Amino acid sequence: MKLAFHGAARTVTGSKHLVTLSNGKKFLLDCGMFQGMGKETESFNRHWGFNPAEVDYVFLSHAHVDHSGLLPKLVKDGFKGTIYATPATIDIIKVLLLDSAFIQKQDITFMNKKRIEEGRKLLEPLYTEEDVNRTFDHLKPVHYHQAVEVNENICLQFFDGGHIIGSATVFLTLTEKGKKFTLAFSGDVGRYGDPILHSPQTFPQADYIIIESTYGDKLHDRIDTYSEDLLKNIQETCLHKKGKLIIPAFSVGRTQELLYALNDLELDGVLPPIKYYVDSPMSIKVTEIVKHHTECFNRSVQKLMRNDADPFQFRGLHYITDKRESQALNADYKPSVIISASGMAEAGRVKHHIANSIENWRNTILITGYCEPHSLGARLKLRPETVGIFGMQYNVKANIVTLNSMSAHADYNDLCQYLSCQDQNEVKRVFIVHGEPDVQVEFKRRLLKKGFKDIEIPELHQEFGL
Repeated sequence: MKLAFHGAARTVTGSKHLVTLSNGKKFLLDCGMFQGMGKETESFNRHWGFNPAEVDYVFLSHAHVDHSGLLPKLVKDGFKGTIYATPATIDIIKVLLLDSAFIQKQDITFMNKKRIEEGRKLLEPLYTEEDVNRTFDHLKPVHYHQAVEVNENICLQFFDGGHIIGSATVFLTLTEKGKKFTLAFSGDVGRYGDPILHSPQTFPQADYIIIESTYGDKLHDRIDTYSEDLLKNIQETCLHKKGKLIIPAFSVGRTQELLYALNDLELDGVLPPIKYYVDSPMSIKVTEIVKHHTECFNRSVQKLMRNDADPFQFRGLHYITDKRESQALNADYKPSVIISASGMAEAGRVKHHIANSIENWRNTILITGYCEPHSLGARLKLRPETVGIFGMQYNVKANIVTLNSMSAHADYNDLCQYLSCQDQNEVKRVFIVHGEPDVQVEFKRRLLKKGFKDIEIPELHQEFGL
């Protein structure tokens, strides 16, 4: 059996790990898109490092684009197998992948106008909406804990990963030359005590473990303080300074967490009476999907919903879908809160809101999640004097705040707790993925102290024999 790492290897995005069994069968753990890696991003997303037509199965940990975003290209390039995922994950990727194809079409059209003028070769998108629709035919839902005999050599189970709705630890029992081996892939691990989702579930003993390390060197602020932190920023920006609070937020996960927190503040009678906007058609669609997967909610939310049927709705909330309404927000200087995608502020409507607000001292840009080092969100977190947006330089006069308590990724304590269900002496090898190199080195040091012995930090396209 061989294991090769074709993404999220010494970087955070592009999750894509290929297993080749001795009988020649091949499967992918995730098929994610690289994001926010500067000029290298396009090249990484176009070159696989393997032949998609030779892959038999894909086991998907969750719906985020950096874990699922290249599935249509996989199909376009020859994949004919089955893609296994939880029902919630399937519902969300159907929305995310169509949106990804639409954005690519828009971006390519814009770039090709200039290339036509310059007499240069025209670009093509990674995939089209037609490729996305073809991908849907390959999807097969699997519920948590359900044991599925994929074939005589592969048995699949999903365990709740607690990261976003539908996220899962992928647990595989593999038969190689008459012997059984177990392989666990964490995908992205959520936090314990999440206000909406179940905590990450334990999983059976594994021989080999592939684990993410996004925050493998950090401790987050307490998760139960983020409503209080959010309220403080609303009061300071919107009530005291009479400005706007701009919040870049991922459509899946972060937007719903923010809405839940704001609803909670209203139930407590402390939510300031201003206007709150969700300005992202994608976020609106995903929020509706989340509402239909109540099986993913923890007991506290289930209990709340007996008296509050919609925990993501409150007075003063407005959903913006029309582009002209979105543009009109930039001409409205009344205090407000604007939640908009993308979470790294690298694309989408939020980038326009930031450009419009960044030079006004009354405003605040609130960063609530992980940002790739090259992204606008990451550059803003450094609080520079000036920042480039849409090819123009802006003076940074708005307040830049980072809210660490809202991260949907496990910190190093959470990751160690996630692995505490394993007997370290039974684990043959651990592979650390989905993290920056210096973070991974620190996380490896922590795992060694915990008693794990053989730990690898793979390079891109590196292959291991198991």
